[in-house]
Amino acid sequence: MADLTTDFLGIKSPNPFWLASAPPTDKEYNVRRAFEAGWGGVVWKTLGAEGPPVVNVNGPRYGVIHGADRRVLGINNIELITDRPLETNLEEMARVKADYPDRALIASIMVPCEEEAWAAILPRVAETGADGIELNFGCPHGMSERGMGSAVGQVPEYIEMVTRWCKKHYDRPVIVKLTPNITDIRKPAAAAKRGGADAVSLINTINSITGVDLDNFAPMPTIDGKGSHGGYCGPAVKPIAMSMVSEIARDPATAGLPISGIGGITTWRDAAEFMALGCGNVQVCTAAMTYGFKIVQEMARDLSQWMDEKGYASTSEFIGKAVPNVTDWQYLNLNYVTKARIDQDLCIKCGRCYAACEDTSHQAIAMKPGRVFEVIDEECVACNLCLDVCPVEDCITMEELAPGTTDPRTGKVVAKEYANWTTHPNNPMAKAAE
Repeated sequence: MADLTTDFLGIKSPNPFWLASAPPTDKEYNVRRAFEAGWGGVVWKTLGAEGPPVVNVNGPRYGVIHGADRRVLGINNIELITDRPLETNLEEMARVKADYPDRALIASIMVPCEEEAWAAILPRVAETGADGIELNFGCPHGMSERGMGSAVGQVPEYIEMVTRWCKKHYDRPVIVKLTPNITDIRKPAAAAKRGGADAVSLINTINSITGVDLDNFAPMPTIDGKGSHGGYCGPAVKPIAMSMVSEIARDPATAGLPISGIGGITTWRDAAEFMALGCGNVQVCTAAMTYGFKIVQEMARDLSQWMDEKGYASTSEFIGKAVPNVTDWQYLNLNYVTKARIDQDLCIKCGRCYAACEDTSHQAIAMKPGRVFEVIDEECVACNLCLDVCPVEDCITMEELAPGTTDPRTGKVVAKEYANWTTHPNNPMAKAAE
């Protein structure tokens, strides 16, 4: 079996699957159950400074987007950081770390943007034996209105400043959790690196309203006739998270900065994709809230099986392998041409491909007598829409054609060739040849 042992910032864990800072990591009882189920690490739900208590709503805290089969696609939460006493959390963290020394335990922290506040809490966190801290610069609701969370994460100068404070007053790894509610994720990541961050984690939740109750016209979840924006997470945010991870992984200003990937990770494949884009480990929340803690056993087993099949002995062998293949649009090969192909033996004649292409794409599929659907190569631009809407797996595939290929029936060129592409200044291969 492949070795899933992970070394992230010198913090070892038996696998790369950590629970993200969220309701599942709010107390000792939960974290012990998580470790018994097999999670490699836990980021304890965000701690706050002592002072006025954090008070959560007592009504609904979650809004959900469901798929047609009632599968949870995304969860919007309006829950704040932990509302339990700081001392209680610290005592529980110390006990858990003592009993599970082989598991990663990270303390998520959010306190006012003042050096004194950070200097006061960090020594107390260090006494728990926690392996490191995660600075919560991402929460988009509740705390951000108080000048914390994403209110800090949206200002690179604040990120750099607070990170420096933490490196000054804390001698273990400092992870900066980034908000996606920003135009260019590279800037806060670079600020974290300048501040001395040992790693970044992303993405935190996306600012959102998931629905409106059309009986009382209030956002959901609804609290006494009113609603608020919250933080959105789950499978629906995965594409956004992976794009932001890849931007940090390939940006020269942040190259080599370790990344903990977060955002809709539900299966081993999701984890492998994040890791291929440069993540040293992954953090999970929605999947655990949907299916329970034991989902990690399936994720770890299947990731190990895939690694065995591919010949990877450890996760380090494929972390970052996809990064060199992430490029800007202008560098894509214009001479790479594909055409859709329909397997008539698999086709169920539903016509979905035809309707999609005829109405909204390039009119590249013909419907012949008997509801036989065929691709018109001259019109097909390989947009992939027919494949994406087809309900039968592998019924429609994309076939690569050599540049200049002609249709034998008409003699017309169906794979246009751009003769100057090999020397075009946007072609990275031309630059390499020079």
